[in-house]
Amino acid sequence: MSRILGFKLGAIALLILLLLIPLSMIGGLVGERQYQREAVLQDIARSSSYRQQITGPVLVMPYTKVWQEWKTHAKTGVRYLEEQQYSGRLYFLPERFVLNGQVGTEERARGIYKALLYRSDNQVSGAFKLPARLGLGDDLGLYHFTTPFLAVGISDIRGISNDLQLRLNGTTLSFAPGSGDEHFGAGVHAPLPALDSQGGQVLEFAFDLKLQGTEQLSVTPVGRDSRVELSSAWPHPSFVGEYLPSSREVSAAGFKAQWQTSFFATNLEEALHDCVHKESCDGLAARHFGVSFVDPVDQYLKTERAIKYALLFIGLTFAVFFLFEVLKRMAVHPVQYALVGMSLALFYLLLLSLSEHLSFAKAYAISAAACVSLIGFYVSHVLHSWLRGSAFGVLLAALYGLLFALLSAEDYALLMGSVLVFGVLGCVMVLTRKLDWYGVGKNGAGSPVSSL
Repeated sequence: MSRILGFKLGAIALLILLLLIPLSMIGGLVGERQYQREAVLQDIARSSSYRQQITGPVLVMPYTKVWQEWKTHAKTGVRYLEEQQYSGRLYFLPERFVLNGQVGTEERARGIYKALLYRSDNQVSGAFKLPARLGLGDDLGLYHFTTPFLAVGISDIRGISNDLQLRLNGTTLSFAPGSGDEHFGAGVHAPLPALDSQGGQVLEFAFDLKLQGTEQLSVTPVGRDSRVELSSAWPHPSFVGEYLPSSREVSAAGFKAQWQTSFFATNLEEALHDCVHKESCDGLAARHFGVSFVDPVDQYLKTERAIKYALLFIGLTFAVFFLFEVLKRMAVHPVQYALVGMSLALFYLLLLSLSEHLSFAKAYAISAAACVSLIGFYVSHVLHSWLRGSAFGVLLAALYGLLFALLSAEDYALLMGSVLVFGVLGCVMVLTRKLDWYGVGKNGAGSPVSSL
């Protein structure tokens, strides 16, 4: 191989490495715009309400336990009875828990950034079945109960948009702010009338909860038998949490999902016990499921993925350019390679800026068309032929089309990328199978080349 060809290949490799500088700067700009977008979304959520998680209802019965205990005087050794008392709470989970929610979505914009908000209209119902003697057995007489209440944990109470009324065994009761129990965080609670301490009582409950939030709505299945149904016109749900829906329907018109769990699957009684007695509430908080309202057009993520393929894309374009130079015995200066490379790098900047105002597909098409047109026009003069420049532009457009296919087919991106690289290598080997590489670079622009 001639020294000239070696210098040319070294210059091309150096140019590819230098182009990593503007590409890294554009990648940093993508991260910066992502950060600004997330800050705006958080600011919108701060002004309205964050993601919501509903935990409850749980029946809470505060009590004071009073008993007498024999003590021995330290000095005299005389035994005597001393009254002891302890304050605590009994917690009862529903025997049946049902939630039906209809969720509507809307966009809130601030500048060029948009946040997706939802409003859910939930009908909550179910029943409590108190155990005999409240599960205390013969010690029931030692307990003195105060006003019981129904606690409902709601992660961001600013999203409550209706006057909550509890319907309990045909009686209407009002909810009060605060869950009434630190283990459930923020929320609401409804004071209840005195309950039959002998147990065996069934309490049928129902209430309507209109809730606003952002990003995600999740529910903790507190019932021995829990059934939750959520439906919405939003066509791009992402089901999250510890349990997937038992059935779901997703279409362009929206989605409908149903969950059904039991105590055997959730082990919620143990999680509640650990939360109350061991101050370990992570297990209770983690036992939830729901839906995340995902925006499928995340232009920053797709632009970031496109930049990851930039080095491969530039390398393939330079390889095509170099083949034109070698096979057509033409001299192309490294500066001309550099200008083409900068045009390829600026494609990603155009894509980023346009995708903030247009859909990603339109932004990609406009950016690709602009770069193909510019590079095709320039290469036509470099190669001294409009036909060659047009052919180069067609090949470049095909590469952009393949890149878009890679970005769209996330699950098959690696496979498609591998096939693309293998195919390009195969084409290069076929086109140069009779090329005299030792003669390339001699006699100026080119050297004797065997007929292809």
